[in-house]
Amino acid sequence: MARSVEFDEQLAISRAMDVFWKKGYNGTTMRDLTEAMGISSSSLYNTIGDKHQLFLKSIKYYTESRMAAARKQLQPIKSPLKAIEKFILSSVYAITNEPNSCLAIKTTFEVATTDEQVQKIIKADNEFTYNLLINLVEKAIEAKEIKVSQDAEMLTDYIINHFSGWHESFIIHRDKTRIKKMAAFLIRQINQ
Repeated sequence: MARSVEFDEQLAISRAMDVFWKKGYNGTTMRDLTEAMGISSSSLYNTIGDKHQLFLKSIKYYTESRMAAARKQLQPIKSPLKAIEKFILSSVYAITNEPNSCLAIKTTFEVATTDEQVQKIIKADNEFTYNLLINLVEKAIEAKEIKVSQDAEMLTDYIINHFSGWHESFIIHRDKTRIKKMAAFLIRQINQ
């Protein structure tokens, strides 16, 4: 009689996510994953699937966790402009304090260009960020908190595109002050 597989799947996926985050998809072996997850390869295959299926679950877990954290963090802020500023500053904190950069950005360049399933998850994450910010930008324009632009779509794209550049800059220079200065400049531009 086969033994039932018992482990905390969410915890195992979280541990696998950390390995993918550190080593990337291509640099991660099944042995790396099973050791980090504390399970055998047969348990992994029987419950979650292969490396690719685990990667999809890990990326989904990562992006959904970020979405939930953003909603929770911004929900109590009454001013749309202050919520935008908080989102920008939280992004700066993540960029400059996550030891392995952003898993979604790393995945975009390593895997998403050729993997439609990964691309779908990354696109949903990007759409969440865009929708969250455009909603705040539109409310801030309506409340006359933002005067720099009446084009909410353009301003939202403008804000979002800074994040990728900051990630790249921090990976290359490891200069927190530089990123913080760029964020402060962006916030000043929005506040004009």
